[in-house]
Amino acid sequence: MFNIPVDAWYAWIGLSIAGITLIGAVSGLPTTKPPDAAAVATTIDRVGAAEYPATAEHPLTADAIRLGTYRIGLKSDAGTAHATLAFGPVTPVFSESNNSHDNRLRDILYGSPPTYVFDSEAAFLDAVTTAQANGTNVTWRPVDGPVVIRRVSWNDEDIVLVGV
Repeated sequence: MFNIPVDAWYAWIGLSIAGITLIGAVSGLPTTKPPDAAAVATTIDRVGAAEYPATAEHPLTADAIRLGTYRIGLKSDAGTAHATLAFGPVTPVFSESNNSHDNRLRDILYGSPPTYVFDSEAAFLDAVTTAQANGTNVTWRPVDGPVVIRRVSWNDEDIVLVGV
């Protein structure tokens, strides 16, 4: 019937195993690219370098964010990406923090003038200093919307607030 040499069967089986292994390896690769941390950093830098008060939002495709005063990290199933901010320090603002100032800074991040939220410039700067100090030891936090960036001024002080 078929007169195939024994060596050909071994080659056939070896190629079949190699093909199955290759399919398994390819199916384990991510189907999307990692989040673009550099694009978010660019948006933050543009707002921070603006001459006047400014606001921007940057949509995210990440599941988690790690936002510090000089760096940003984004993580999803496709991988992790990090970027360094050219402008800084920025003031990270997160609502779930135990810092009592964060809720007031979050109000400013979303549009309230600092003069309406804080009694004095010194109180505002104290809250910013505390938030920046907390921004040096950051952890991964879940993402629940776009990154919001706002540059605000009070007298001669220009502050860049960044939050999710």
